[in-house]
Amino acid sequence: MKRFFRIKPWLAYLIFVVLDLICVGAGMGVPFFCIVLGLPVGWYIARRFLPSEYRIGDQMRRIFQVALATSLFTFAVMAILWGRTVSLLFDPAADFANFGIPMILYDPKASFAGWLILMIFISPFLQLLATTFAAYLTVTRRLRIKAKQG
Repeated sequence: MKRFFRIKPWLAYLIFVVLDLICVGAGMGVPFFCIVLGLPVGWYIARRFLPSEYRIGDQMRRIFQVALATSLFTFAVMAILWGRTVSLLFDPAADFANFGIPMILYDPKASFAGWLILMIFISPFLQLLATTFAAYLTVTRRLRIKAKQG
C-alpha cells in the first residue's frame, strides 16, 4: 500500500486524467461521476501529503492546490465538451426544447443557459468541494488518531 502513495506525481495526474475522462464518458457528458471521483481523489491527496515534514497549514495549502488542479482539468474538459453549444444561445432558430436537456426553468432558452452554467462552471466547483472535503476529513481523522496515540 505504501508503494501506491509513493508513485510519481505525474503518474498520479495521468491516472486521474484517465479516470476523469472515463467518468465524463460514463455520465455521457454530465460530470456526476467526476464529482463523486473527487472523494477518493481527496482521500489520496491527503494520504500522500500527510506524512511530509511540513506544517499542517502548508499541507492544507498544498492539498487545496492539487484539488484545484484536478477540478481545473474537469473544467477544461467540460468547456471543450459543452462550450461549442454556447453559440446556440445566439441562434434565433435554435430548438432548445428538443435539445435533450431537462427543462429546469420555465423557458427552454433559460433552461439551456442554466444547463450550460451547471455543466461548465458549477460541476467542476462541486468536484473541488468534494475533493477538499474528503481531503480535509482525512487530515482531521489522521490528526485525531495521532493525538490519541501520543
